[in-house]
Amino acid sequence: MVKAALQKEHYDLAVIGAGPAGMMAAVRASECGARVVLLEKNHMPGIKLLMTGKERCNITNAENDVRKFADHFGKNGRFILSALSHFGMKETIDFFHMHNVKTKIERGGRIFTDSDKAKDVQELFLRLIKKNRITLVTRCKIRKLVHTKRAVEKIILDNEREIQAHAYLISTGGLSYPKTGSSGEGYGWAKHMGHRIIKPEPALTPLVVKEKWIKALEGLSLKNVRISVYQNNKKKDERFGEALFTGFGLSGPIILDMSKSVGKLLLSGEVNLFIDFKPALDFPLLDRRILRDLEEHRGKSIKNMLPALLPKKMVPVILELSGIDPEKKAHSITKEERKKLRSLLKEFPVTVSHVLGFDKAIIT
Repeated sequence: MVKAALQKEHYDLAVIGAGPAGMMAAVRASECGARVVLLEKNHMPGIKLLMTGKERCNITNAENDVRKFADHFGKNGRFILSALSHFGMKETIDFFHMHNVKTKIERGGRIFTDSDKAKDVQELFLRLIKKNRITLVTRCKIRKLVHTKRAVEKIILDNEREIQAHAYLISTGGLSYPKTGSSGEGYGWAKHMGHRIIKPEPALTPLVVKEKWIKALEGLSLKNVRISVYQNNKKKDERFGEALFTGFGLSGPIILDMSKSVGKLLLSGEVNLFIDFKPALDFPLLDRRILRDLEEHRGKSIKNMLPALLPKKMVPVILELSGIDPEKKAHSITKEERKKLRSLLKEFPVTVSHVLGFDKAIIT
Protein backbone atom coordinates (compact mmCIF):
# COMPACT_ATOMS: atom_id res chain seq x y z
CA MET A 1 0.00 0.00 0.00
CA VAL A 2 1.34 3.42 -0.99
CA LYS A 3 0.75 6.24 1.49
CA ALA A 4 -0.85 9.41 0.15
CA ALA A 5 1.46 12.43 0.01
CA LEU A 6 1.07 14.96 2.81
CA GLN A 7 -0.97 18.03 1.92
CA LYS A 8 1.41 20.99 1.96
CA GLU A 9 0.46 24.63 1.61
CA HIS A 10 2.57 27.76 1.24
CA TYR A 11 1.63 31.27 2.37
CA ASP A 12 3.27 34.61 3.02
CA LEU A 13 1.87 34.68 6.59
CA ALA A 14 0.39 32.03 8.88
CA VAL A 15 -1.55 33.37 11.86
CA ILE A 16 -2.32 30.98 14.72
CA GLY A 17 -5.34 32.17 16.70
CA ALA A 18 -8.35 34.04 15.32
CA GLY A 19 -9.11 36.36 18.20
CA PRO A 20 -9.28 40.15 17.68
CA ALA A 21 -5.48 40.50 17.38
CA GLY A 22 -5.09 37.56 15.02
CA MET A 23 -7.98 38.63 12.79
CA MET A 24 -6.76 42.24 12.66
CA ALA A 25 -3.24 41.13 11.75
CA ALA A 26 -4.51 38.77 9.06
CA VAL A 27 -6.77 41.44 7.55
CA ARG A 28 -4.05 44.10 7.50
CA ALA A 29 -1.44 41.75 6.01
CA SER A 30 -3.88 40.72 3.28
CA GLU A 31 -4.60 44.38 2.52
CA CYS A 32 -0.86 44.83 2.01
CA GLY A 33 -0.84 42.04 -0.55
CA ALA A 34 0.13 39.03 1.56
CA ARG A 35 -1.35 35.59 1.02
CA VAL A 36 -2.60 34.70 4.52
CA VAL A 37 -3.85 31.61 6.32
CA LEU A 38 -5.68 32.05 9.64
CA LEU A 39 -5.84 29.02 11.95
CA GLU A 40 -8.45 28.72 14.73
CA LYS A 41 -9.19 25.78 17.04
CA ASN A 42 -12.81 26.86 17.67
CA HIS A 43 -15.65 26.41 15.17
CA MET A 44 -15.48 30.11 14.30
CA PRO A 45 -13.26 33.18 14.90
CA GLY A 46 -13.81 35.74 17.65
CA ILE A 47 -15.52 33.56 20.28
CA LYS A 48 -14.08 35.46 23.25
CA LEU A 49 -14.73 38.78 21.51
CA LEU A 50 -18.47 38.05 21.77
CA MET A 51 -18.18 38.09 25.57
CA THR A 52 -16.43 41.43 25.91
CA GLY A 53 -18.13 44.43 27.51
CA LYS A 54 -21.04 42.22 28.65
CA GLU A 55 -21.54 41.18 25.02
CA ARG A 56 -21.45 44.83 23.91
CA CYS A 57 -17.74 45.01 22.97
CA ASN A 58 -15.68 47.78 24.58
CA ILE A 59 -13.66 48.69 21.48
CA THR A 60 -11.27 51.34 22.82
CA ASN A 61 -11.14 54.54 24.87
CA ALA A 62 -11.86 58.15 23.91
CA GLU A 63 -8.57 59.40 25.40
CA ASN A 64 -6.73 60.97 22.45
CA ASP A 65 -3.39 61.49 24.16
CA VAL A 66 -1.41 58.29 23.62
CA ARG A 67 0.87 58.92 26.60
CA LYS A 68 -2.02 59.59 28.96
CA PHE A 69 -3.68 56.42 27.72
CA ALA A 70 -0.51 54.41 28.37
CA ASP A 71 -0.26 55.87 31.90
CA HIS A 72 -3.38 53.90 32.86
CA PHE A 73 -1.34 50.71 32.47
CA GLY A 74 1.06 51.75 35.24
CA LYS A 75 4.81 52.10 35.09
CA ASN A 76 5.11 49.40 32.42
CA GLY A 77 2.54 51.07 30.16
CA ARG A 78 5.29 52.61 28.06
CA PHE A 79 5.74 49.33 26.20
CA ILE A 80 2.55 50.00 24.17
CA LEU A 81 3.58 53.52 23.05
CA SER A 82 5.30 52.33 19.89
CA ALA A 83 2.27 50.31 18.75
CA LEU A 84 -0.19 53.08 19.63
CA SER A 85 1.85 55.67 17.74
CA HIS A 86 1.25 53.63 14.57
CA PHE A 87 -2.33 52.57 15.25
CA GLY A 88 -3.88 54.24 18.27
CA MET A 89 -7.32 55.00 19.60
CA LYS A 90 -8.27 57.39 16.76
CA GLU A 91 -7.16 54.94 14.07
CA THR A 92 -9.14 52.18 15.79
CA ILE A 93 -12.33 54.25 15.79
CA ASP A 94 -11.72 55.34 12.17
CA PHE A 95 -11.28 51.69 11.16
CA PHE A 96 -14.70 50.72 12.48
CA HIS A 97 -16.43 53.82 11.11
CA MET A 98 -14.89 53.21 7.69
CA HIS A 99 -16.48 49.77 7.71
CA ASN A 100 -19.90 51.06 8.84
CA VAL A 101 -19.69 49.95 12.47
CA LYS A 102 -20.75 53.06 14.37
CA THR A 103 -19.57 53.74 17.91
CA LYS A 104 -20.59 55.74 20.99
CA ILE A 105 -18.80 57.10 24.05
CA GLU A 106 -19.93 56.17 27.56
CA ARG A 107 -18.82 57.08 31.07
CA GLY A 108 -15.08 56.87 31.62
CA GLY A 109 -14.42 57.43 27.92
CA ARG A 110 -15.30 53.83 27.09
CA ILE A 111 -16.23 53.34 23.44
CA PHE A 112 -18.82 50.72 22.46
CA THR A 113 -20.59 49.76 19.26
CA ASP A 114 -23.62 51.99 18.70
CA SER A 115 -25.76 48.85 18.44
CA ASP A 116 -24.53 47.47 21.80
CA LYS A 117 -23.75 44.21 20.00
CA ALA A 118 -20.30 42.60 20.08
CA LYS A 119 -21.53 40.37 17.26
CA ASP A 120 -21.37 43.35 14.88
CA VAL A 121 -17.59 43.48 15.41
CA GLN A 122 -17.22 39.75 14.87
CA GLU A 123 -19.30 39.90 11.69
CA LEU A 124 -17.21 42.80 10.36
CA PHE A 125 -14.05 40.70 10.64
CA LEU A 126 -15.76 37.70 9.07
CA ARG A 127 -16.73 39.88 6.11
CA LEU A 128 -13.18 41.21 5.75
CA ILE A 129 -11.69 37.70 5.99
CA LYS A 130 -13.93 36.63 3.12
CA LYS A 131 -13.45 39.85 1.09
CA ASN A 132 -9.64 39.70 1.36
CA ARG A 133 -9.56 36.00 0.46
CA ILE A 134 -7.85 34.96 3.67
CA THR A 135 -7.74 31.17 4.01
CA LEU A 136 -9.62 30.46 7.24
CA VAL A 137 -9.13 27.03 8.83
CA THR A 138 -11.35 26.35 11.86
CA ARG A 139 -11.66 23.37 14.25
CA CYS A 140 -7.94 22.76 13.77
CA LYS A 141 -5.34 21.90 16.37
CA ILE A 142 -1.62 22.46 16.08
CA ARG A 143 0.20 19.17 16.58
CA LYS A 144 3.66 20.63 16.16
CA LEU A 145 5.60 23.76 15.22
CA VAL A 146 8.70 22.53 13.41
CA HIS A 147 11.58 24.96 13.86
CA THR A 148 15.33 25.41 13.92
CA LYS A 149 17.20 27.77 16.23
CA ARG A 150 16.74 30.53 13.68
CA ALA A 151 13.23 30.14 12.32
CA VAL A 152 9.93 28.27 12.20
CA GLU A 153 9.88 25.92 9.23
CA LYS A 154 6.30 24.68 9.19
CA ILE A 155 3.12 23.97 11.13
CA ILE A 156 1.74 20.45 11.33
CA LEU A 157 -1.94 20.16 12.18
CA ASP A 158 -3.46 17.22 14.02
CA ASN A 159 -4.82 15.85 10.73
CA GLU A 160 -1.25 15.84 9.35
CA ARG A 161 -1.94 18.87 7.14
CA GLU A 162 1.28 20.90 6.75
CA ILE A 163 1.42 24.66 6.42
CA GLN A 164 4.52 26.65 5.48
CA ALA A 165 4.91 30.43 5.37
CA HIS A 166 7.52 33.16 5.06
CA ALA A 167 6.37 34.50 8.45
CA TYR A 168 4.42 33.09 11.40
CA LEU A 169 2.36 34.96 13.98
CA ILE A 170 1.38 33.28 17.24
CA SER A 171 -1.73 35.06 18.44
CA THR A 172 -3.23 32.50 20.79
CA GLY A 173 -3.89 34.85 23.71
CA GLY A 174 -3.55 34.10 27.41
CA LEU A 175 -5.14 31.71 29.89
CA SER A 176 -8.30 33.59 30.87
CA TYR A 177 -11.72 32.09 30.09
CA PRO A 178 -10.38 28.60 29.20
CA LYS A 179 -13.86 27.54 28.05
CA THR A 180 -13.30 29.74 24.99
CA GLY A 181 -10.22 27.73 24.04
CA SER A 182 -7.54 29.75 25.86
CA SER A 183 -5.19 26.95 26.89
CA GLY A 184 -1.84 28.74 26.99
CA GLU A 185 -0.38 26.64 24.16
CA GLY A 186 1.36 29.70 22.74
CA TYR A 187 3.49 30.03 25.87
CA GLY A 188 4.74 26.47 25.41
CA TRP A 189 5.65 27.02 21.78
CA ALA A 190 7.42 30.29 22.56
CA LYS A 191 9.36 28.72 25.43
CA HIS A 192 10.36 25.78 23.25
CA MET A 193 11.75 28.26 20.72
CA GLY A 194 13.94 29.92 23.37
CA HIS A 195 11.79 32.77 24.66
CA ARG A 196 11.68 33.56 28.38
CA ILE A 197 8.14 33.31 29.74
CA ILE A 198 7.13 35.38 32.76
CA LYS A 199 4.66 33.34 34.82
CA PRO A 200 1.15 34.28 33.61
CA GLU A 201 -1.24 35.60 36.25
CA PRO A 202 -5.01 36.18 36.14
CA ALA A 203 -6.04 39.84 36.07
CA LEU A 204 -9.30 41.81 36.17
CA THR A 205 -10.79 39.18 38.47
CA PRO A 206 -13.72 39.23 40.92
CA LEU A 207 -12.95 39.07 44.64
CA VAL A 208 -14.14 36.43 47.10
CA VAL A 209 -14.97 37.74 50.59
CA LYS A 210 -15.12 36.02 53.99
CA GLU A 211 -18.44 37.42 55.24
CA LYS A 212 -21.33 34.92 55.07
CA TRP A 213 -24.03 37.59 54.63
CA ILE A 214 -22.66 38.38 51.16
CA LYS A 215 -25.00 35.78 49.63
CA ALA A 216 -28.02 37.91 50.64
CA LEU A 217 -26.72 40.78 48.44
CA GLU A 218 -26.14 38.72 45.28
CA GLY A 219 -27.01 40.67 42.15
CA LEU A 220 -27.09 44.09 43.83
CA SER A 221 -25.50 46.69 41.57
CA LEU A 222 -23.83 49.74 43.12
CA LYS A 223 -23.40 53.01 41.25
CA ASN A 224 -21.28 56.01 42.23
CA VAL A 225 -19.65 54.36 45.23
CA ARG A 226 -16.10 54.74 46.51
CA ILE A 227 -14.22 51.62 47.58
CA SER A 228 -10.97 51.86 49.55
CA VAL A 229 -8.42 49.08 50.05
CA TYR A 230 -6.69 48.82 53.42
CA GLN A 231 -3.97 46.63 54.86
CA ASN A 232 -2.63 47.04 58.41
CA ASN A 233 -4.85 50.13 58.80
CA LYS A 234 -3.17 51.87 55.86
CA LYS A 235 -4.97 52.85 52.66
CA LYS A 236 -3.37 51.10 49.68
CA ASP A 237 -5.78 51.81 46.84
CA GLU A 238 -9.08 53.51 46.03
CA ARG A 239 -11.60 53.66 43.17
CA PHE A 240 -14.86 55.46 42.41
CA GLY A 241 -17.57 54.09 40.14
CA GLU A 242 -19.65 50.94 39.74
CA ALA A 243 -19.45 47.63 41.62
CA LEU A 244 -21.55 44.50 41.96
CA PHE A 245 -22.27 42.09 44.80
CA THR A 246 -22.05 38.43 43.76
CA GLY A 247 -22.95 35.26 45.62
CA PHE A 248 -19.32 34.90 46.70
CA GLY A 249 -18.06 38.46 46.90
CA LEU A 250 -17.62 41.52 44.71
CA SER A 251 -17.20 42.24 41.01
CA GLY A 252 -17.90 45.12 38.63
CA PRO A 253 -15.61 47.69 36.96
CA ILE A 254 -13.86 49.21 40.00
CA ILE A 255 -13.39 45.84 41.71
CA LEU A 256 -11.86 44.30 38.59
CA ASP A 257 -9.64 47.35 38.23
CA MET A 258 -8.30 46.90 41.79
CA SER A 259 -8.00 43.12 41.71
CA LYS A 260 -4.34 43.06 40.72
CA SER A 261 -3.23 45.27 43.62
CA VAL A 262 -5.52 43.36 46.03
CA GLY A 263 -4.04 40.05 44.90
CA LYS A 264 -0.50 41.27 45.54
CA LEU A 265 -1.44 42.64 48.96
CA LEU A 266 -2.98 39.30 49.97
CA LEU A 267 0.44 37.70 49.63
CA SER A 268 1.54 39.63 52.72
CA GLY A 269 -1.59 39.50 54.88
CA GLU A 270 -5.26 40.33 55.33
CA VAL A 271 -6.91 42.89 53.06
CA ASN A 272 -10.01 44.90 53.96
CA LEU A 273 -12.32 46.87 51.70
CA PHE A 274 -14.45 49.79 52.89
CA ILE A 275 -17.42 50.80 50.73
CA ASP A 276 -18.62 54.39 50.87
CA PHE A 277 -22.24 54.36 49.71
CA LYS A 278 -22.49 58.17 50.04
CA PRO A 279 -19.20 59.59 48.72
CA ALA A 280 -20.82 62.95 47.92
CA LEU A 281 -21.59 63.51 51.64
CA ASP A 282 -18.98 63.90 54.37
CA PHE A 283 -19.72 62.58 57.87
CA PRO A 284 -21.42 65.78 59.21
CA LEU A 285 -23.60 66.17 56.10
CA LEU A 286 -24.58 62.52 56.15
CA ASP A 287 -25.41 62.77 59.84
CA ARG A 288 -27.78 65.69 59.11
CA ARG A 289 -29.33 63.71 56.25
CA ILE A 290 -29.97 60.72 58.56
CA LEU A 291 -31.46 63.02 61.22
CA ARG A 292 -33.78 64.57 58.66
CA ASP A 293 -34.95 61.21 57.37
CA LEU A 294 -35.50 59.90 60.89
CA GLU A 295 -37.65 62.94 61.63
CA GLU A 296 -39.61 62.71 58.37
CA HIS A 297 -40.34 59.02 58.95
CA ARG A 298 -40.46 59.14 62.74
CA GLY A 299 -43.53 56.86 62.95
CA LYS A 300 -42.04 54.18 60.70
CA SER A 301 -39.91 51.24 61.75
CA ILE A 302 -36.21 51.70 60.96
CA LYS A 303 -36.39 48.85 58.40
CA ASN A 304 -39.03 50.79 56.46
CA MET A 305 -37.20 54.11 56.78
CA LEU A 306 -33.76 53.02 55.56
CA PRO A 307 -34.77 52.39 51.90
CA ALA A 308 -34.77 56.21 51.60
CA LEU A 309 -30.99 56.00 52.09
CA LEU A 310 -30.07 52.57 50.74
CA PRO A 311 -31.08 49.91 48.22
CA LYS A 312 -33.77 47.79 49.89
CA LYS A 313 -31.61 44.67 49.62
CA MET A 314 -28.94 46.31 51.81
CA VAL A 315 -31.28 47.15 54.70
CA PRO A 316 -31.34 43.76 56.52
CA VAL A 317 -27.54 43.47 56.33
CA ILE A 318 -26.97 47.02 57.59
CA LEU A 319 -29.36 46.48 60.49
CA GLU A 320 -27.76 43.16 61.39
CA LEU A 321 -24.28 44.69 61.44
CA SER A 322 -25.44 47.73 63.41
CA GLY A 323 -27.28 45.64 65.98
CA ILE A 324 -30.42 47.80 65.66
CA ASP A 325 -33.82 46.11 66.06
CA PRO A 326 -35.47 46.26 62.58
CA GLU A 327 -38.86 47.02 64.18
CA LYS A 328 -37.57 49.95 66.24
CA LYS A 329 -39.34 53.21 65.38
CA ALA A 330 -37.30 55.89 63.63
CA HIS A 331 -37.95 58.47 66.38
CA SER A 332 -36.51 56.04 68.97
CA ILE A 333 -33.10 55.64 67.31
CA THR A 334 -30.38 56.75 69.75
CA LYS A 335 -27.38 58.94 68.96
CA GLU A 336 -25.11 55.90 69.27
CA GLU A 337 -27.26 53.88 66.85
CA ARG A 338 -27.30 56.79 64.42
CA LYS A 339 -23.51 56.90 64.62
CA LYS A 340 -23.34 53.17 63.75
CA LEU A 341 -25.58 53.71 60.73
CA ARG A 342 -23.51 56.65 59.56
CA SER A 343 -20.31 54.62 59.92
CA LEU A 344 -21.72 51.68 57.94
CA LEU A 345 -22.93 53.97 55.15
CA LYS A 346 -19.49 55.59 54.84
CA GLU A 347 -17.20 52.68 55.77
CA PHE A 348 -19.00 49.43 55.07
CA PRO A 349 -16.39 46.74 55.89
CA VAL A 350 -15.62 43.67 53.76
CA THR A 351 -12.76 41.20 54.28
CA VAL A 352 -11.18 39.75 51.15
CA SER A 353 -10.56 36.01 51.14
CA HIS A 354 -8.90 35.64 47.73
CA VAL A 355 -9.07 36.65 44.08
CA LEU A 356 -10.53 34.22 41.57
CA GLY A 357 -8.38 32.43 38.99
CA PHE A 358 -8.15 32.20 35.21
CA ASP A 359 -11.63 30.72 34.81
CA LYS A 360 -13.13 34.05 35.90
CA ALA A 361 -10.31 36.43 34.92
CA ILE A 362 -10.99 38.79 32.02
CA ILE A 363 -7.34 39.03 30.99
CA THR A 364 -3.96 37.39 31.57
